[in-house]
Amino acid sequence: MTPPPDDEHDCGWKAYAKAQDAKLTEMSDQLAAVTAKLTEIEQSRGTHRSERRKRPKMPPPLAPKSDAAETERKRRAAAALRNTKVQTVIVPVPVPPDACQCPTCGREKLRNVGFGKPSTVYEYVSGYLRKRIFQRQTLACRCGYIVTAPAPDRVGEKTRYAPSFIAHLIFTKCSSSMPQYRLEKEYRNLGIPVSRSTMCSLFHRGASELRPIYSAACALVPAASDVHADETSIRQINIEKRAYIWDFVTPDLIVYCYAPSRSGETPNRILGDSQGRLVVDQHTGYNAVTKPGKRTRAGCLAHARRKVFENAEHPEAQEALDLIGAIYVVEREAKEAGIVGTDAHLALRKLRSRPLFAKLLAWGRRHRRTFEPKSGMGRAIRYLLKNFRALGCFLRYATIPPDNNVAEAGLRRVAVDVSLCTLCSSARNDERVIIAGIATRAPRALATAV
Repeated sequence: MTPPPDDEHDCGWKAYAKAQDAKLTEMSDQLAAVTAKLTEIEQSRGTHRSERRKRPKMPPPLAPKSDAAETERKRRAAAALRNTKVQTVIVPVPVPPDACQCPTCGREKLRNVGFGKPSTVYEYVSGYLRKRIFQRQTLACRCGYIVTAPAPDRVGEKTRYAPSFIAHLIFTKCSSSMPQYRLEKEYRNLGIPVSRSTMCSLFHRGASELRPIYSAACALVPAASDVHADETSIRQINIEKRAYIWDFVTPDLIVYCYAPSRSGETPNRILGDSQGRLVVDQHTGYNAVTKPGKRTRAGCLAHARRKVFENAEHPEAQEALDLIGAIYVVEREAKEAGIVGTDAHLALRKLRSRPLFAKLLAWGRRHRRTFEPKSGMGRAIRYLLKNFRALGCFLRYATIPPDNNVAEAGLRRVAVDVSLCTLCSSARNDERVIIAGIATRAPRALATAV
């Protein structure tokens, strides 16, 4: 604290009081920020994070009128999907011999009138791995000439594992979240000797073989008009700083990229000078690709809602949550009507969502002086008002959703899958996350791109 002035002059005491008031205000802001951060940490520890709100207990809605034709169409589509994905075996079941006599007249010769209603039973057939031994013929001539049949094609020199085995290894690890030490036990129980070091070598080989597909996927991202992007941090072995995995989502595919930092080098390398829309949060790493003449930046309304929801103990938050919920009701109705991404969808947004968004901004302007700027609700309101142009981008483009949830869902695997983080720590720098992205999602668009 600054000592009070020695003299009793009014100017000295006024300056001293003013300085103390400024110091007190600064310390109050810091205390509010620290308190909000501690509250956020306490709420996130040991609790299930959910943004669902408690709904009032209302009577159940009336059941929709059933359309016989639509119900039959859905039933046939579901049956066709089952028949294409599941191997079907028809097993004839005859009538038992002791039941082939009519209890009324005693006749034993009954005529066949066909099969009754079929009974469906799903059963599990254990998968297996096969060892193929190629007996290579050797021929010799009396003059000393000896010839042997060529060896089968291999992924690598002197390797005993076929491409199908490597594909199974990659898919089981990256898509089914099976760590390598568990895979080692499973293969040993099946009688296949393969160590973890050999698995890592096969992963590296698989990454190098899949590089053309990965390069083709990266080339398709800047060609898309609408791209979603997000990033998340991961811990790596023998690396102090946290690395990052980025995902770039288009209507056809998802591309994952590894980067040792969160700088804008990764989006600049993937998107370059392409034009269109980019749905992201407010991370400054995307500024390089959202400059004038490049992509239009679209915000994430779910981020704004999350910041308000985290401060739902304030009564003022209820109005904002209701307005955002009404915007998503419009999106749900458009999805049910089958007009998502069309001009009719954009007209519906202008008619109903635009007034709701305007009310949301008016709510923020009305309450921005009610809360401290560095408090939780103050930061939520500032986020809403500062980024209102990007957050309202979905009102100008029908193909842009209000949020970036599709990119966040793509990174959910990284957040919960320890196997993927192990992959990043064991793979070489030029092979990180290539096979993870390929194993996670194999889009049809790659068939024409490669």
